[in-house]
Amino acid sequence: MIATESISLPVGALRSLHHIALNVKDMQASRHFYGEILGLHELAGTEIPSSLTELVEQGQVANFRIPDGTILDLFAEPDLSPPSPDPTQQFTRANHLAFDIAPDLFDLAVRVLHAHNVKIDGEPVTRSTGSGIYCYDPDGFIVEIRCNASC
Repeated sequence: MIATESISLPVGALRSLHHIALNVKDMQASRHFYGEILGLHELAGTEIPSSLTELVEQGQVANFRIPDGTILDLFAEPDLSPPSPDPTQQFTRANHLAFDIAPDLFDLAVRVLHAHNVKIDGEPVTRSTGSGIYCYDPDGFIVEIRCNASC
């Protein structure tokens, strides 16, 4: 990527990891593992973001809160297969990595991505839980920069 403009986010602008999203082949087995075995709190009722309520009800998404407040989202992908049938070969089923940013820095983040010709997946999105923009890191992994609803 060749930068067309010399701007960047200030160090510390990305305040925390907001959530981790994983694609899972067997939703029930994954819910059992993260909820029952690892003891993470599964979001229910009004804890579920309104933008995900329908998908949770359909069994397509499950959300867990890690004690530090980070959210783990599970996305059902029943046809998911690893790149290799050998389970000792490393691969990822991660969907995307989401960073939280202060609302007043969100527009700057969008400008920085554009200025550095970072490949962006669509336009910024606004949901009841906040706004976000999805882009790709150099290896093609999806990264989201998002802020709470006040942005």
